[in-house]
Formats: sequence, C-alpha cells, structure tokens
Amino acid sequence: MDRRVAMARAAVFAAFTLNGVLLAMWVVHIPAITDRTGVSASTLSVLVLLMASAALVGMRLAGPAADRFGSRTLVAVAASAISVTVLGPGLATDPVTLAIALACFGFGMGALDVSMNTQAVHVERAYRRPIMSSFHAMFSAGAFAGSLVGAAAQHAGWTTQLTLLCSGIGGLGVTALLVPHLLGESRPESPSHPEHYDRVGAQTGNSASQHATADARTIEPDASDQRPGGAVPTDSARPRADQRGERRRRTQKVFALGCIAFVLLLAEGVAADWSALQVREHLDTSEAGAALAFGAFSATMTLGRFLADRVSGAIGPVAIVRYGTLLAAAGFAVVIASPWLPLTLLGWAMCGLGLAGGVPQIFSTAGNLGGTTAATDMSRVFTIGYLGLLAGPAMIGWLTAVIPLTAALAVPLMLTLACAAAAHVVSR
Repeated sequence: MDRRVAMARAAVFAAFTLNGVLLAMWVVHIPAITDRTGVSASTLSVLVLLMASAALVGMRLAGPAADRFGSRTLVAVAASAISVTVLGPGLATDPVTLAIALACFGFGMGALDVSMNTQAVHVERAYRRPIMSSFHAMFSAGAFAGSLVGAAAQHAGWTTQLTLLCSGIGGLGVTALLVPHLLGESRPESPSHPEHYDRVGAQTGNSASQHATADARTIEPDASDQRPGGAVPTDSARPRADQRGERRRRTQKVFALGCIAFVLLLAEGVAADWSALQVREHLDTSEAGAALAFGAFSATMTLGRFLADRVSGAIGPVAIVRYGTLLAAAGFAVVIASPWLPLTLLGWAMCGLGLAGGVPQIFSTAGNLGGTTAATDMSRVFTIGYLGLLAGPAMIGWLTAVIPLTAALAVPLMLTLACAAAAHVVSR
C-alpha cells in the first residue's frame, strides 16, 4: 500500500476522532453551561433542536461545496470552524448568545460530517477494500475519550472556558497536522470506470480495448440505424436522453439510500436516548442499573464498527445491512419481552451490534455512485438520515403519552424488519 494512502487513512481517522472529541466536550459541559446562562430544560431542548437544524443546513451546503472545491479543502475549513466555535457555548452569558453559539457549532459539525465522509470514500476507494466502518468507530472512540477528558478537567477544577479553549487550540493543531495528508480530488469518475482502478493496468492491459473502441468509432453506421431518406441520427440526442435517465436513476438511488439511513439512525437515536429510561421504568431498577443499558448498546456498537469492515469484505454490504437489521430487530424484541435486567442488557447489546455496520455501508455506497457529485449525493443521504436521528426519539416521546415506553419500541422493531427486506438498495 502506498504510504501516501496510509497517511491519508490516518488523517481521516484523526478527523473523525476530532469530531467526536469536540462534540463530547460540549455534551459533558451542558450542566455547567445551562447553569451559567440560566437556561431551563425546556429551553435547552429547543436550543439542541436549533443546533441540529444548523447541522442539517451545514450538511446540505457542504455537499456541493465539496464537489466544487474538494473535500480536503472543506475538511480544513469545517474542522477549523468547530475548533473555534466549540468555545462559543462556554462564553455564552444568556439564552440568546448560547443559541448563536450552538447554531455556529452545529453548522460546522454538519459540514465536517459530510466532508470527512467524502474524504473517507476517497481513501476507501484507494484501499480497494471496506474501511468505512472503522472511521465511524473512531468517532465513537473520540466521543468516549472526550467525555473522559472533560470529566477529568472538571474533577481537576478547570473552568468550562479554559477546558473548551484548550480543546479548540488542540483541535486547530490536529487540523493543521491532518489536512496536508488528505487526498486531493482526482478526475471525475463514472460507474463504468471508477477512479480507484489501477491506472497502470488501465494504460497497459486495456490498451487493446481502447484501440478497438477508437476503431469502432470509424466504422460506418449500420443500415438499421438510418432514418428515412438516408439520414443518420446524430449522437447528441442519445447522450442527452442517457444523461436524463442516469440522473433519474441516481436520484431514486439516493432517495432509497436516504430512507434506509433514516430507519437505521432512527433506531440508533431511540436506543441512545431511551434505553436507560426504558430499563428503569420497565424493570424498576436503580439509575446505575439503567445506565448499563446505554453502556451495553454503545460498547457493542463501537466494537461492531471496528469489526464491520472485515465482515463487509467477506459477505458484502447488502448482507451487513440485512443481517444487521435483523439482529437489531431481534434485540428490540428481546428488550420488549424481557422481564430480567441481564436479558434486557443483552437485547440492547444486540441492537448496538446490529446497527453498527449499516450506516457506514450506506454512506460508502452513496459516495461511489459515480459522476462528479459524490459529495452532493452523500449530503442528501446524510440529511435524510439525520432527520431519522432527530425524529426517532421525538416519535417515541409522543407515543409514550398513549402507550408504555416499552410497547413504543415496536416502532423501531418493525422499521428495522422493513429495512432488512429493502437491504438490496445498498448494492454497489
């Protein structure tokens, strides 16, 4: 493997880790920041929704920007932006300034999500084997490390401003180190000739076919292609029709991938936000016992993302999504039916392992559709999927007004089963 590609992989690892660390820095300081700004729990929920909405805008704009200026440039800009804006919540003094700070931070997070995943697709293409899940695993590892560092800083008596300032400076330093090692954009690709094909082989082994193609262009048109009067149809109408058909197929594929991402991220959001409360209410356990539910889910999800690349290389992305969602559905079924804490924890662990590899496969497929709009395609899939991450917890919250929380988990169970049936969408 070319050392340049290996360094690019390490640089993308660093970008995903940085994203997780800086997000965790905001999360662990939420109590201190809300106390300082006088924000109530209800106001905080509105501000978090504002941050998520800004992230969606950042994702949507980042795709075309990455296609135009290159994902390496956009990673540099977005990573620098979140390294600077992570200090904003620490400097906020009231709800208005906190809202502005979170909107700026969320916008940068969304832009970095799309740009670093686009760069990850380039690196994966150069490796010629699945490595996308490992990048997402580094985000989870970064969030875990950031929470530990933030907790240690609070235990040491550091102020929120000092901790976030050091985090931002560290983020700028990491960004300056990783950006030079990212891959530049190469020539536009097409579905029939991806840019990761070996150029030496393409120039030597395919030379005969290239000459044959060139010679074929000089052959006189067949009589069957002639129109009445001896006129030969021009090729200009055919490419335009082909381009329209290709755009329509691409749009349908992107929408289908977005729907699968929506379901997977909806299930992930439900597990992340409601697992602990479900255990406490359904089994009447202590808060410490309830916290183990989220721990079981997040631990198996992180482990699953580290393992998913090898599994995907062996059985393919469709099988990863199909069998993973079936495992997640079985996990939700166990959680709903379980009367014991150990069995319930096993169910949440099954959910984490089942959902671990699906989303990276979807993003990788979206980034390899061909053409010159890979980042735009990914940003659309990101946007649809991220809506699921927001809608899932809210939907369960609304349902709990009429049915028990455990019964409401039947929604992600049924959706993951539907996702398993539609897993062929992820085929490359």
